[in-house]
Amino acid sequence: MKKILLAFSFLVIVSGAQAQFKNLLKNITSKSSSSKDSLSSSEVSGGLKEALNIGIQKATTQLSATDGFFKDAAIKLLLPPEAQKVEKTLRSVGMGKLVDDAVLSMNRAAEDATKSAAPIFLNAVKEITLQDVFGILKGGDSAATKYLRGKTTAPLTEAFRPSIDSSLGKTGATKYWNTMFTAYNKLPLASKVNPDLTAYVTEKALSGIFSKVAQQEALIRKDPVAQTTDLLKKVFGK
Repeated sequence: MKKILLAFSFLVIVSGAQAQFKNLLKNITSKSSSSKDSLSSSEVSGGLKEALNIGIQKATTQLSATDGFFKDAAIKLLLPPEAQKVEKTLRSVGMGKLVDDAVLSMNRAAEDATKSAAPIFLNAVKEITLQDVFGILKGGDSAATKYLRGKTTAPLTEAFRPSIDSSLGKTGATKYWNTMFTAYNKLPLASKVNPDLTAYVTEKALSGIFSKVAQQEALIRKDPVAQTTDLLKKVFGK
């Protein structure tokens, strides 16, 4: 059944007959062995959106907890590349705690800001159109997440940045950041550098959230236990 859907999606894209998607998909799926297995275009679209919504809720809940970012090696925020010289220099002169405090506070800011991320992401999911489903259907285990990331990173960054900025102040990240760079810039022969903290943490926090959403999407596609609703079972079930 899934091979038929993938082949159909490819033919529709090649022919450019997108306006006929609903009728053609209905005709193909109606030929399946039972009505239970047939999928309408709205069910496929709804299933993809539901998978993303569940992934977003689980990812944001996980990452907004204490150490959600800080103790996850795959997404933990470290100092940006342009500040690595700063870190090395400060540690070499016994100021490693300044660096450690800055890193911890950045991760705490990402965790705090993620509490407000779910509505922003869920609103973006609503913008996925029936036409968007074509590419998602023929994609891999995280195709829906990749689509969402590609289409919404710019508006999500704009919407999420104020939350990050607020959290940076709340967790003391801005203070630790400024203290660290002030100490560094006072050192002899230091090349002054001070990257945009808000922009950097926003970018890394969004990347971490997308990474976790992709993991949840892949799980829903593959694992029957993760297919927790009738619609998910129908769209993604074997």
